[in-house]
Amino acid sequence: MLILGIDTSCDDTSASVVEDGTTILSNSISNQSEIHRKYGGIVPELASRRHIEMIWPVVDESLKTAGIQWKDLSGIAVCYGPGLIGSLLVGCSFAKALCYSTGIPLIAVNHLEGHVFSAFLEKNRLSFPFISLIVSGGHTCLYQIDDFGVYRELGRTRDDAAGEAYDKVSKLLGLGYPGGPVIDQLASRGNPKAIDFPRAYLPDSLDFSFSGLKTAVLNFVKQQGVANMEQRKHDIAASFQAAVVDVLVRKTEWAIKKMCIGRVTLSGGVAANSELRKRMKEMGKEREAEISMPAVSLCTDNAAMIAAAGYYHLKKGDVAGLDLNPHAYLPL
Repeated sequence: MLILGIDTSCDDTSASVVEDGTTILSNSISNQSEIHRKYGGIVPELASRRHIEMIWPVVDESLKTAGIQWKDLSGIAVCYGPGLIGSLLVGCSFAKALCYSTGIPLIAVNHLEGHVFSAFLEKNRLSFPFISLIVSGGHTCLYQIDDFGVYRELGRTRDDAAGEAYDKVSKLLGLGYPGGPVIDQLASRGNPKAIDFPRAYLPDSLDFSFSGLKTAVLNFVKQQGVANMEQRKHDIAASFQAAVVDVLVRKTEWAIKKMCIGRVTLSGGVAANSELRKRMKEMGKEREAEISMPAVSLCTDNAAMIAAAGYYHLKKGDVAGLDLNPHAYLPL
């Protein structure tokens, strides 16, 4: 079963062809980081305009790379939320037009669901149930996945997402956008114990909170002054990252114990972070838990994960109508 996935939920225009929910035949992505970097974050209007320019070339490239034609497709899966509404409109409108003109079934996929099933790509299918930690610029949440379509939210961020905190701290330190990769790189040369930044463990909950950490970094930088901050950027980055990773790993460990489930998936843009991946593997080994995470290239937004989730929808006969509308807010 061949599924064409389309994702325009934020600032990446992506199209992918996936076979049977696991084998990636193509995964084409047009990244907009250069456009938004000078603004220190994503400008929604610029993002949607760029999607309009790139969506057809990206889809065409994906089909050619996969070596298939329209008639070979079993379905077209599109992300319809959550995300930037202008960006989502481009992807949904394009997918609906394709399905209308070709007669191929349309499949609506929740972006968070895509992240969950990115762990199924290019490896054996996981056994249900499992715990899913999704960590990105817009989301930080824990889910219990009992089966396809059977999801239970265990915890979510009460304020900033982890990736959002990375971007804000990066901007504060003058490191540019996106913040995740550059902080990860700086942290590798710093001392994670140099500064005792707070950890909001919220011991009676599996929720997250990162706004206090972000404020603590801001206050520390103000106290140090510009000159000292320049000298201590590596230690600030390492200490900030340690605080984020400590909370993410500890909360996941608590979820394993509370739900008595020894299988965990890690996904989302922050799942590409080297320290988080290392610490999560160490925790899994200590807890004798199976930790699954996609390749780094599949952690950030991509259409392969949308196609993977779309495969399971189509297997159940769950197809969307041409009246499908995107939603900026869409809980899983």
